[in-house]
Amino acid sequence: MPPEDRRAQILEAAIEYFSETGFASQTRELSKRIGISQPLLYRYFQSKQDLIEEVFQVVFLNQWNPQWVDTLQRRDSPLRERLIEFYQLYARATYRPEWIRIYMYAGLAEMTLNQKYLKIVRDRLLVVMCQEFRFAFLQGHPRQAQLLKKPMLPREIELAWNLHGSMFYWAVRANIFKAGSRLSFDQKTTDAVDLFLEGAKTIYPLILESDSEDKKRLLQKTKGSAAKA
Repeated sequence: MPPEDRRAQILEAAIEYFSETGFASQTRELSKRIGISQPLLYRYFQSKQDLIEEVFQVVFLNQWNPQWVDTLQRRDSPLRERLIEFYQLYARATYRPEWIRIYMYAGLAEMTLNQKYLKIVRDRLLVVMCQEFRFAFLQGHPRQAQLLKKPMLPREIELAWNLHGSMFYWAVRANIFKAGSRLSFDQKTTDAVDLFLEGAKTIYPLILESDSEDKKRLLQKTKGSAAKA
C-alpha cells in the first residue's frame, strides 16, 4: 500500500476506534483492528499523542468553514435567518457521531483538545455573534454609537454560550444518549433561535447599560474615597 494511503487508513481507523473506546485505549488494539503491526503504526505516527493530535486536526480543525463567519456577518439578511442558516451549516460539519463522541471522551480524559476547540469557538464564532447581537439589538438606542464600541463583556459571551450550548446538547442527546426527538433539526434550530432572540433583544441592551453604570458608580466611589483621603 502506498505510504499516503496507509497513513490515511490508520487515521480513519483511529477516528472510529477512539470514538468507540476513548483515548485510554491502546494502540496495540488499534493495530490489530487495522491488521498491521504496532511498529508499522509508529512508522507513520511517532507516538500515540501524535496520532491523537492528527485525529483532532482532521475531526475538528479541518471541518472549520470560513462560510460560517460570512453567514453570521451578512447584515443584508435578518439576524434570525443568519443564525438558523449558520447552525444548519455548523451541524452538518460537527454534530456527527464521531465528532461528538471524540469531543466527550477528550473532555473526560482531561485533555487539552476541548480547551483548544472551545477557545476557537469563542474567538471565531461567539465574539462575532455578540457583535451582530449588538448591531441588531441596539438599533435606535440613544447611546448606540457609544455602546457598540465597548469592549466585549464576559456576560455577552455567556449569553452566546447559552444558545450555542443548547444546540450542542441536542447533538449529545442524539449521539451519546440515543434520545433524539421526532422533530427535524431545522425545526429545533428555529425554535432555539426564536426563543433566544425573544429574550436577548430585551436583555442585551441592559447588559451593556448596566456595565456602564457599574463602572460609573465605581469611578464616583473611587473619586470620593480619594477626596476624603
